[in-house]
Amino acid sequence: MQKLNIVILAAGLGKRMYSALPKVLHQLAGKPLLSHVLDTAHALLPQTICVVYGHGDETIPKTIADNELIWVKQEPQLGTGHALMQSLPHLDEKGVTLVLYGDVPLTRVETLKELITAASSENLVLLTVELNEPSGYGRIMRDVETGKISAIVEEKDASLVQRQIHEVNTGIMAVPNARLHDWLPRLENKNAQKEYYLTDIVAMATTVGVKIEAAHPCHTWEVLGVNSKVQLAVLERIYQNEFANKLLEQGVTLADPARIDIRGQLDCGKDVEIDINCIFEGLVKLGDGVRVGAHSILKNVKVEVDTTIFPFSLIENADIGKNCRIGPFSRIRPGTRLANKVHVGNFVEVKNSSIAIGSKANHLSYIGDTTIGKNVNVGAGTITCNYDGANKHQTIIEDNVFIGSNTQLIAPVKVAKGSTIGAGSTITRDTPPEELTLSRAKQMSIAGWKRPVKKEKDEK
Repeated sequence: MQKLNIVILAAGLGKRMYSALPKVLHQLAGKPLLSHVLDTAHALLPQTICVVYGHGDETIPKTIADNELIWVKQEPQLGTGHALMQSLPHLDEKGVTLVLYGDVPLTRVETLKELITAASSENLVLLTVELNEPSGYGRIMRDVETGKISAIVEEKDASLVQRQIHEVNTGIMAVPNARLHDWLPRLENKNAQKEYYLTDIVAMATTVGVKIEAAHPCHTWEVLGVNSKVQLAVLERIYQNEFANKLLEQGVTLADPARIDIRGQLDCGKDVEIDINCIFEGLVKLGDGVRVGAHSILKNVKVEVDTTIFPFSLIENADIGKNCRIGPFSRIRPGTRLANKVHVGNFVEVKNSSIAIGSKANHLSYIGDTTIGKNVNVGAGTITCNYDGANKHQTIIEDNVFIGSNTQLIAPVKVAKGSTIGAGSTITRDTPPEELTLSRAKQMSIAGWKRPVKKEKDEK
């Protein structure tokens, strides 16, 4: 098997993005454009991956955490041919180089494998596509008699007749390394842009009789690039639509496939139902029979079978057991583990806590840095006061505890097994098991007391 090098050109200025952020760092589906291209590149198992970035874009290598990459700076930026030239010291004389672009994020691995398979030490393979609106792309010139590719003409250098051609160059190509070492130093900038075009190597290949072949993507969107926020938004919708279709094909029920956003990996079991406007970030796993209500956000979450998440719930970095009921309007924060049959209801926030089987906190509560046992009832308005202004402290609530409404538990504190806490209590010390504990001011009624009355303005 021939050696494969991959070079990703990521030095584009991105002027039409109107942003201080380098173009390839703008996010698609929750991660940078360049990261999508790198994921595809790694899947091809190359010997090396070089990323060519531009002057002033040091934020790119700082942002992309990948120790396997070779970073190459293009300074000054004099075109795609000049950019690839910077990577020559890292390319073997033997093998093939695949050229990709940091702002073309959706090219499928299968498409590139076809391109690489067709490449060899003696031929050049281009990825081309037929577009109804080819404006902005270099046109593929073919010999009238043989139909073979003879050259690529950039649009700014194309004649009116050439601009009528609909087969365009995507920029993605596989080139023999030995030829690159020969051709790139001989590129010239005699064109409208005064740049060194990588596409000029096609004419060089024709001159020396190197065979030029074309491969084609299955979908036009695979080769669409990003030069503006409008184009970025278009690709975002394409990505989300493709992901939604995959979920539907796997048997997931989507209330509206056009209103779901996946920004990572979403794994679903059987009979999963997802309502509108839900967002999934990072790695999310939904077990069989899970239902996710509208406008919910899940980030790095594992949800076991038959759990229902009601609308407007936010869950991140948490594990949810079987047959749980979450929400509506619940917030489950990082470090939380819910066992089976746990209820976390409306306007309840849980952070860095574990709740054992059958326990419930159904209304208006904050549970932080807390361990809750089995079959505990947390009344409405219960607060675990875990922060003293400098440090966080633990609350322990053992099995079969009943906590009345409007209770404050001042951590560190332990509520023993079977305890009942009277409503309105402020608990500052550990409670004994199987007893009623309450702490509240004595109720008083004052006879003859009159409520103050405002004086009317005309009485002044």
